[in-house]
Amino acid sequence: MPVVEPSAYRPSLLLRHPHLQTVIPSLFRKVAGVRYVRQRLELSDGDFVDLDWSRCGAARLVLLCHGLESSARSGYIRGMVRALNRRGWDCVALNFRGCSGVPNRLLRTYHSGDTADVATVIQHIIAHCPHRELVLVGFSLGGNVVLKYLGERSRAVPAFITAAAAVSVPTDLAGSAGQLARPGNRIYMRRFLRKLRRKLEEKRALFPDDIHLDGYDGMTTFHEFDDRYTAPYHGFADAAEYWARSSSRQFLPGLRRPTLLINAADDPFLSPSCFPRPEAAENPQFFLEIPGRGGHVGFIRFFHPRGEYYHEERVAAFLGEHSRLSPDAGCNPPRNPV
Repeated sequence: MPVVEPSAYRPSLLLRHPHLQTVIPSLFRKVAGVRYVRQRLELSDGDFVDLDWSRCGAARLVLLCHGLESSARSGYIRGMVRALNRRGWDCVALNFRGCSGVPNRLLRTYHSGDTADVATVIQHIIAHCPHRELVLVGFSLGGNVVLKYLGERSRAVPAFITAAAAVSVPTDLAGSAGQLARPGNRIYMRRFLRKLRRKLEEKRALFPDDIHLDGYDGMTTFHEFDDRYTAPYHGFADAAEYWARSSSRQFLPGLRRPTLLINAADDPFLSPSCFPRPEAAENPQFFLEIPGRGGHVGFIRFFHPRGEYYHEERVAAFLGEHSRLSPDAGCNPPRNPV
């Protein structure tokens, strides 16, 4: 305890394959009813991040963090925002550097262990927003950032933050990279590398002397990519050091807020080392749920009357259980951010 067993998620027989669970939402899911208002937050190093707000006049706020080469526009972020707005939460989705549709200004971008920008956003919220409570939600890479932020700060986490949830998180980055390097996952690696190449091509226009793409098309793994780009651009010696310092699993014993992690047992992105059962068993604030099916950020429910996936309803319920405030009655149309 608190390993949550068994999970309540039961997919239909047609959706029991992990690749279907992973691919269908990514390519085909459309989420209606979410309207964002964008705010640009200038950072102390001269760069910026864009925040997308969906406000309904609530006293409670959720900060959401997306996955690798995703954004606030992604279906899984919009689905989570819609579910939370319905339950009386304002939402703000962080677009990591360079992920809002506009290239960021510096050579560096974002990575799996970069908690500094999240910390800056949280301090901005505390200083300028009228909300009385904040919770954090992260997916995949963004989930690793959320767990690392909470665990590494531990008792220094602002009291304003009351709970958190994360979905489909590679808590061991080296293990996940090895899993994605397997032949059966080549389709995902090719897609990631294509997206990352487009990002590098955009940045090369700004930094022609620092970004070189010779030999890029021969890359097939995150080890090669992170060794060549992520590590040197962000102050790490190599991919191994980046993964070792950035993996959230080592920080889970430091969690001091109720935190839910949902990782599907059949997630094609996750190695066995990404399922931190001992940490959950030993930390009463850390709740680990491992559905047998669900793929990577899948958990599809086609026939839910409100169009919500399993993890959206589950995360919303968990955050509601641990909220200090009662839900605000209803949600009005989104308003401009502060």
